[in-house]
Amino acid sequence: MTNKLFHIAFPLLISSLIFSSCGEDSKSQNSVQEDISSSSKETVSSSSIAWSSSITSSSSIASSSSTDTSGVCTSCDSYTARDPVITENGGSGSITTYGSISAKEASQGGACNYGETGIHYYSAIHVNISAGDGLGPWQGGKACGGCVHVRAKTESGWKETTVRITDKCPDEYCGVDLGGAPAYDLMGIQVGRYEGEWEFVSCEGIENVYDDSTSIFVKDGANAYWSLIQVRNPPDAVTSISILSMNDSTLYELEWATEAENFFTVPKAILADTSNYELTATFKNGGTFTWKIKGTALSEPENNIYLK
Repeated sequence: MTNKLFHIAFPLLISSLIFSSCGEDSKSQNSVQEDISSSSKETVSSSSIAWSSSITSSSSIASSSSTDTSGVCTSCDSYTARDPVITENGGSGSITTYGSISAKEASQGGACNYGETGIHYYSAIHVNISAGDGLGPWQGGKACGGCVHVRAKTESGWKETTVRITDKCPDEYCGVDLGGAPAYDLMGIQVGRYEGEWEFVSCEGIENVYDDSTSIFVKDGANAYWSLIQVRNPPDAVTSISILSMNDSTLYELEWATEAENFFTVPKAILADTSNYELTATFKNGGTFTWKIKGTALSEPENNIYLK
């Protein structure tokens, strides 16, 4: 996941260093290790469920700019940096990477605030379409937890992977910035800025993007007067969370938190209540999950509440 303001030629050829676009996970920008295999694997998405982007009204919406069905390129790692082109359900432009392609570290949660995870197929998504406009799919963390199917042009043709969005990428030319294992799958040891395209999809049925069952996570520091919650390992990006009192049928529609991205604020009236509630999360693919909880469960810091 406006009119083009500018295009700046920015050739980039990197053969021994990782190109880092951005993102919270990118704190460990490591050099490419020489002893890794030069062979490259290809991961193909098993899902094609669409995410209708919140920016489809933008004047820059276009069909995919790629007309090369073979996906074969030369000097593939030095694609000219330019603004991403936005399509109805994805986009095209720069595919980059951060972190170590040899170690293939798991995501540390990034700007989505998931904390340390066991997810090795993850990425940052672009914040902007043109520098500073904030019109990209990130939208203050609302893209978190969704998945994106990525194709990149390589010397042997198109290579594909599917990753979970755990981070944001403020690079003005960023499209999708790959972390962990998928960068090596697509780029081998010749990392850099590649040309590619992406489509937002559901995470359902894609094993590599999960490290646990879906749960409600309560932010550290929560108490009987203040609490933020998020959904971890969701089947798609979360669109809303509501809480229904089983005692008096009061329905609370939670608001996105201002204190931290990818969290919802829990009303104070719920937090000290020992009575029963139903918490329902709705996802971009149209699905819902419902948890049966006591209100006080949402005031326990770092509580991880699983579906029963």
